[in-house]
Amino acid sequence: MTGQLDVIREGNLGIIALNRPEAINALSLEMIDGVTRALEQWRDDDDIGAVLFEGRGPRGFCSGGDVRAVRQAVVAGQPEIGDAFFAAEYAMNGLIARYPKPTIALAHGVVMGGGIGIAGHCTFRFATSEARFAMPEAAIGFVCDVGVNYILGKAPVHRALAFAMSGLPVGVGDALALGLTDCPIDPQRIEAVRAGIAAAAGTPRVEAALGALMQAEMAPAGEPVLCAAADRHLGLDWSDPVEIVRGAGADPQFAQLALRSPTSLAAIAASQHAARRKTDIGAVLAIDLGLARHLSRQPDFAEGVRAVLIDKDHKPEWRPNSLAGVDHAGLAAVIAAA
Repeated sequence: MTGQLDVIREGNLGIIALNRPEAINALSLEMIDGVTRALEQWRDDDDIGAVLFEGRGPRGFCSGGDVRAVRQAVVAGQPEIGDAFFAAEYAMNGLIARYPKPTIALAHGVVMGGGIGIAGHCTFRFATSEARFAMPEAAIGFVCDVGVNYILGKAPVHRALAFAMSGLPVGVGDALALGLTDCPIDPQRIEAVRAGIAAAAGTPRVEAALGALMQAEMAPAGEPVLCAAADRHLGLDWSDPVEIVRGAGADPQFAQLALRSPTSLAAIAASQHAARRKTDIGAVLAIDLGLARHLSRQPDFAEGVRAVLIDKDHKPEWRPNSLAGVDHAGLAAVIAAA
């Protein structure tokens, strides 16, 4: 147990609780390293039947990685600190995705960025019906990372890119349609579900018990509002970010596209399509790491984090300020080299 992470055992259940509620459990390097250590210790521990991830505090499961700290390092001329952060985070994502024991996410409230990188890769994914999911990286000059493209790669590409490029928060109905969660639950049932997870971890057939718990606790999810809006633009060429912004961006539902970093929009589209050609989460995370190293050194990252998370004026000055000025070939080279 550390100040930002609670690692405990409850019978046969290993519990990893993100405990930085004042920052909606934004992931620090200390937390990432703690998660990795716990998973490695429990991997061969016969007394642990399953691992549960949850977030402390009322506001949410996890608001993402601590990109403010990464920006501070980049501005100070130490981008290698950011490189180390992203490498550790993506290694953790891969460990969760490939874990040999059942992993469970019990998500609530805000589930963004690095929070999806934990919850989305779990084997059994519960989310309270009021949870909100988002990958807001286009608003901070970055790219949708943490292996989310591996998850979104199973959804129709127009829906995946409408979610990723717009950065809009979505409810559980959309999260189900996009493959980001499995089982919406009544928020009033969260403690009962948690008790059911703990009980399932001690049974001879853990996965069957967890599946039965999901069936018993499934609550109404709501409509997939964003996906339905994306379906209106199915006829666009979703491999071309210029056409996506011109076509979908004319829809009030996706007006935010015009405000996003052009470099981010190009990187998000290119990386989603590249991920669809991969069959292994490791290959997708390698693309993420290459792009993270590249984009964190570009002016839009420092400017975007400033505008959204530091000064909070939400008036970034993107460079370049249009898709026509983006170095598409450079982004393609980074992806190809991964």
